[in-house]
Amino acid sequence: MTAAPVVPTSEAAIALPDHVRVAFGVKDVVPRPVVWAGQRAWHCGDVLLRPVADNAVAAWSAGVLDSLEVEAVRLARPVRSSDGRWVVAGWAGSRNLAGSSEPRHDDVISASLRLHAATSTVLRPRLLDDRDDLLSRSAAAAFGERRLVLDPGTGGELFEQLAAHRRPVRLSPQVVHGELFGAVLFDVDGVPAVLDLVPFWRPAEWAAAVVAVDAVAWGGADEGLLDRWSHLDEWPQALLRAVLYRLALHAQHPDASARSLPGLERASGLVAARL
Repeated sequence: MTAAPVVPTSEAAIALPDHVRVAFGVKDVVPRPVVWAGQRAWHCGDVLLRPVADNAVAAWSAGVLDSLEVEAVRLARPVRSSDGRWVVAGWAGSRNLAGSSEPRHDDVISASLRLHAATSTVLRPRLLDDRDDLLSRSAAAAFGERRLVLDPGTGGELFEQLAAHRRPVRLSPQVVHGELFGAVLFDVDGVPAVLDLVPFWRPAEWAAAVVAVDAVAWGGADEGLLDRWSHLDEWPQALLRAVLYRLALHAQHPDASARSLPGLERASGLVAARL
């Protein structure tokens, strides 16, 4: 079972280069285009091939996932090309894992905590040093490390209102996956699977809070989700930084509009009530 319907084969034939199939040893396998956890990918037997946005991040992620062990979480083990590379011409490969996207928000948060218990000893990657993209800028703004000029109509005004409630926290940064909402699949037994890592150097509690905020904003989660994890350290402030992160990201995104803001407005209100 895949996370989304199969897309036309003709699209795969155009988009998936033959030399990439050769490099990953699946040249004789007919590729089956799918959407895996929100990402366009191609099943080639037991190998999943997907285009990556950042070669350095994809190679780093593969290097970590190659040997990482996480309790009760399946990891899509990366596949090397015939010459030993993790990434070939902007494409990465991993072992195909069965699963589907389900609104199991508490289980995603639980998987997040187990994943980050395992990544707590991973060294901070140097590729984060000069990172300057929407995600990193938004996280820095959420933690008060960077001042951004945000569009008031697409989240900037709400960001400024909530940022006034930010208080110092004593949470330790580590390597975390900051974009887990919608990126975790569950098999028939309910065991979660993670495809890759989107690295941030932030507290594990913040990464869990991002999942919670996303779930109440866009996933139809009940507001009790925010309370069920209140035993986590500095949870109200972690939630605040999570919703600030999403607001900053939304206000900078080229496709954002006032029409796409209501979910975040709901999440913001629920978080504000818990500060």
